[in-house]
Amino acid sequence: MKLRVSAVQYHLHTIDSFEAFAAQVEHYVRTVDEFGSEYVLFPEFLTTQLMSIPDENGKARGIEALPDFTDQYIALFQRLAAQYGMYIIGGTHVIRSGGKLLNAAHLFSPDGTVGVQPKLHITPTEVTEWNMAAGDGLAVFDTPKGRIAMLTCYDIEFPEIVRMARAQGADIIFCPSCTDDRQGFYRVRYCAHARTIENQLYIVTTGTVGSLPTVDFMRLNYGQAAVLTPNDIPFPPRGIMVEGEINNDMIVTADLDLSLLYEVRERGSVTTWRDRRTDLYTDWT
Repeated sequence: MKLRVSAVQYHLHTIDSFEAFAAQVEHYVRTVDEFGSEYVLFPEFLTTQLMSIPDENGKARGIEALPDFTDQYIALFQRLAAQYGMYIIGGTHVIRSGGKLLNAAHLFSPDGTVGVQPKLHITPTEVTEWNMAAGDGLAVFDTPKGRIAMLTCYDIEFPEIVRMARAQGADIIFCPSCTDDRQGFYRVRYCAHARTIENQLYIVTTGTVGSLPTVDFMRLNYGQAAVLTPNDIPFPPRGIMVEGEINNDMIVTADLDLSLLYEVRERGSVTTWRDRRTDLYTDWT
């Protein structure tokens, strides 16, 4: 009923090769392994770092070039998940599907399987500047330590989709994020807190830090990792199990006890999931 999770405040900076990206990712995974973590979360858009690799004209690449790195991205994270025996949520990576660009979270399991969850709600900037499309459906994933879902950044601002994940048995939501200012960061953070209370589940979230001076719309980042809990007596009073220092290159780690979730769902100070008024509003499934 217990598991150890880590979340990486991934430091974006200009690189000159995929190998440099791979070395940075492995550095974080090796560090997390030293902490004994079983699950690790990377942030949204961490692979935009690959756009800083100069093209044949010495210029940064556009978003349309990211899918060209998909095979290397998957091979890297599959290797690391198998080598270190952990579940890795490899942030998000932009893929091509049906002629569309999707911002997709990936779950890499030690046995080599890969789960994919495209982002379901796309911000205006992603649509107008990067021509991103929205995913079509929600998936939940069974792991040995619990059922999880991956909802990316803007997704967490929509209560309905988290209700759906909880209705399908998810106890932990992994929320990779990428925000460039405090307003955006706190929109995601405050909504994540609300979702833990509404659904009586854990949320693990993190964001990018650092900057990519040559990459449009990735020049600034404002990020912080956190493990969030419901606000009830078995948990910390502010609903924060652990959080990082804003905009620092670092990792946070915490132990999650799923039995505490089941306890508060049955006899907590409030029982928000059980007390839904589905006679008045839709029961999301």
